[in-house]
This record gives sequence, structure tokens and C-alpha cells, in this order.
Amino acid sequence: MRTTGTKDAVSVLVIEDDDVIGRHVEAGLRSNGYTVTWTRTGGSGLVEARRLPTDVVLLDLGLPDMDGIDVARQLRDDHPDVLILILTARSEEIDVIVGLDAGADDYLVKPFSLTVLLARLRAHLRRRSAGPPGPSEPVRIGDLTVDITARRCRLGDREVELRPKEFELLAVLIKHPGEAVSRETLMARVWDENWFGPTKTLDVTMSSLRRRLHAAAASSAVPLALPEFTTLRGHGYRLEPPATQGEGADDISQTYPGDPGHSSYRL
Repeated sequence: MRTTGTKDAVSVLVIEDDDVIGRHVEAGLRSNGYTVTWTRTGGSGLVEARRLPTDVVLLDLGLPDMDGIDVARQLRDDHPDVLILILTARSEEIDVIVGLDAGADDYLVKPFSLTVLLARLRAHLRRRSAGPPGPSEPVRIGDLTVDITARRCRLGDREVELRPKEFELLAVLIKHPGEAVSRETLMARVWDENWFGPTKTLDVTMSSLRRRLHAAAASSAVPLALPEFTTLRGHGYRLEPPATQGEGADDISQTYPGDPGHSSYRL
């Protein structure tokens, strides 16, 4: 393990066992002003992430001691706000989905261009530093309340923990209830207007957001009025107010039926 870089730079932890790729990525990051810690195993990477302030993790999946997917899950559990970019030779769509669902923010297939890696990293950091735009007052639909300024989500009287991209996706949709929001708009506002990655990232994030809200609702002792996320195939998504009211949710009465040919998902 070694650390290189400048004081007060963005701190990047590289977990990569290939010496050629590791040196190439380390040199490229360092020359662009990042502080870099490079380690070659999943176990040592988890140790370094706990020991050092870490803003970004670049994670290989084919590690000698453990599968990178397990490392990604552990990193996400231990460090909810860290930015995780997977770098791997696994190129099948299911591998991408599993990686993103494990908590990664992006997925780059080897061999990759250092220029593209740096551009994606800048895009993620730019979005993260800007934060999602939004009103100062919390937005409530049914029993779901989202405070965009405070980055808090509540179902009824219980707070729901969301990953950064899940929250930002919800923040965009909840500001436009009943409106169709295109995939391009969601990718631009949640990721970046110059996004290089596959839009499958959006679908995986939406799926994870649905599961978290559904799990929170299922654990409630009282019925809750939940909005619906409607998938508009070939276009994007729409957040719709709930058709029924939960405990204390008397401020939303209008419903929006799903369009023919579209599939609706109750949270």
C-alpha cells in the first residue's frame, strides 16, 4: 500500500491487484491533483478505507483474496457517502447490474481510457459538490416527506436512509408529481449532463429506491399512503400521488391513472 498526492486534494483509494493498471491509474490521478492510496487486496482496501479519509474508491472486482462485489457492499455499509467506481473486465449486463446494486455509483469495463475515467470522476464529483437543487420547504406526497435541503426522507414518522443517488433521484421526481420525466433529464440532473455511462445505472438506482421505501413501509405498524413510480417505457419515469390515504395523510386527494402500455409499480 502507498499514498501519493497533494494536501487537501480529493482522496482516492485504488483497490487493484494488477500492477500495470494500478501504476497507470495512480500516475494519472496524481498528475491531475488527486491524493492516491493504492492497495492490492480487498481486505487491505477495507482497512485503508476505515483508516484514511476517503472520498472515492476505484475498485477492481477480480481481487486475489475476496470478490470485489463483497468489498463494494462492505464499503457502502461502512461509508454511505463514499463514491465507488468499479473497474473490471466483467462486461456482461448482469455483472453491471450486480455491481451497481451492490452500492457502486459507476461501472467501467477494462480496458478503459484514463481520459474517460477522469471525465467520469469529475462528473460525479461535480454533481456531488453541487447537490440537487430544490425548495427550502419539505415536499410531502401522501405519507412520504422529502426535505431536499436537509437531505432527509421520511415515511410517516420514521426516517428512511437512502444512498446519495437514490435520494437525488427521488428529489427530482418528487418535485414533479404526476409529470413524465425523461431518462435524459434524470441522467443529467442526478448524474451529469455530460454523462458517459450506460443509462442502466438509472434503472438499478430506481429499483433500489423502490425496495428501500417498500421495506420501510412494510415495517410500519400503521398503513401508509405511498406514491407510485410508473415506468414509462422508452421515455422515463413518473411519480404519482397515492390513490389511498394513510394515517394522517389528508392533504393529497388527486390520483393519476397509469397510461395504457405503461407499467406501474406500487412501492
